[in-house]
Amino acid sequence: MILEYERVRGDVVSPTRSNPSDAGLDVYFCPDDGEAQGINVHPGDSVLLQTGLKVGVPHGFMLEVKNRSGVAAKKNLIVGACVIDPGYDGEIFVNLHNIGNETVFLERNAKIAQLVLIPVVHFRIRENADHNHLYNESIAISNRGDGALGSTGE
Repeated sequence: MILEYERVRGDVVSPTRSNPSDAGLDVYFCPDDGEAQGINVHPGDSVLLQTGLKVGVPHGFMLEVKNRSGVAAKKNLIVGACVIDPGYDGEIFVNLHNIGNETVFLERNAKIAQLVLIPVVHFRIRENADHNHLYNESIAISNRGDGALGSTGE
């Protein structure tokens, strides 16, 4: 599948795939201020970083902004808001959170995240009037019930 993209400014770095088998395309920090050489992301900060890209996402799919393992593991910067819907036609921003204890400097044109194209199953939802039984017949292969985190022993 081929998706079309546009650069919103002339100096924007195009998305890249380092290896043909990689799931995602790397995107880069491309601020609109031509003079800006980078940004400091302080511990606990959440920043919206410009990519300078618009991507045409086809109906039935979404683009998910995912962590780059090196950025997450080495710099403690993880992705926040993640979904780019087919109806969105604006510039893609990457929401990064500094979960570490040190300020991280991100240079202009640094790889900051990756985009993964994911098929979407469109569904409807309806309220269940019988509050005692969510389903007349079990749809699960487990008897876990409403056990939450750690309910299976770990």
